[in-house]
Amino acid sequence: MFSGSIPALVTPFRNGYFAESDFRALVDRQIEQGSSALVPCGTTGEAATMSAEEHFHVVKVCVEQAKGRVPVIAGAGSNDTAVASANVRAAKEAGADAALMVPPYYNRPSQEGIFRHFEAVAQSAEIPIVLYNVPGRTVTDIQPVTMARIVTAFPKVFVGVKDATGILGRVSEQRAGCGPDFCQLSGNDETALAFNAMGGVGCISVTANVAPKLCAEFQAACAAGDYARALTYQDRLYALHVAMFTDASPGPIKYAMSRVIDGFPAELRLPMTEPSDASKAAVDAALKAAGLL
Repeated sequence: MFSGSIPALVTPFRNGYFAESDFRALVDRQIEQGSSALVPCGTTGEAATMSAEEHFHVVKVCVEQAKGRVPVIAGAGSNDTAVASANVRAAKEAGADAALMVPPYYNRPSQEGIFRHFEAVAQSAEIPIVLYNVPGRTVTDIQPVTMARIVTAFPKVFVGVKDATGILGRVSEQRAGCGPDFCQLSGNDETALAFNAMGGVGCISVTANVAPKLCAEFQAACAAGDYARALTYQDRLYALHVAMFTDASPGPIKYAMSRVIDGFPAELRLPMTEPSDASKAAVDAALKAAGLL
């Protein structure tokens, strides 16, 4: 259902408020440069700092600006099952094609609790859901057996996963448990080449915010089975992938965008802060290595 280079969009702010015109321009830039879908209000979009009203306003703006040219996958996770269900409904009402959903964070439910959470969400879901497994942030890991159980129980609801575990063997394990048609998307840019070689079909990317054309061309090479060509893109982009996490994200990616896109605001919302000078230097060097500066 989803494949290719899919940016986890940043949310631009000016003076503390959503910068709608900057965001609309970003959506257009992404689509024009080859991104195959868009993810508003994920981790990179600073969704944790938004009210529910603002969150789904951003989603609606993304849908409006995309104009059906590419699918929109709205961030919709919560550690409260009832809120997660409401978020999926709100994503649909905003016009999103699908929702992206982490397992409950902070609460640390058991694997049974994770299954029951998604079982409850599935009961009222009217759009597909892409699972988002990112234990480094949620402290909750959807084990492959649990993922297979979720997908087998609700195959029309749970259509894919953004896998940010960093465990490449999971691709094969999840392929065996969830089937070859289950859409596996890397959640880590730096390992997307290996992820795709093992059966992945794309990446929900941080780097694609600043290098959409290069990321789209990289994914196209992978899809064509031209891994020699894909490796040249990997070598060109690797330092940039790493630089995006030389300080707390999305600080480095917003700084990178302000360097490449004239007038783009690098403003962050607390508790996120401006990246360090060392991080900025790493980003600058990586942008130059990628040919973007």
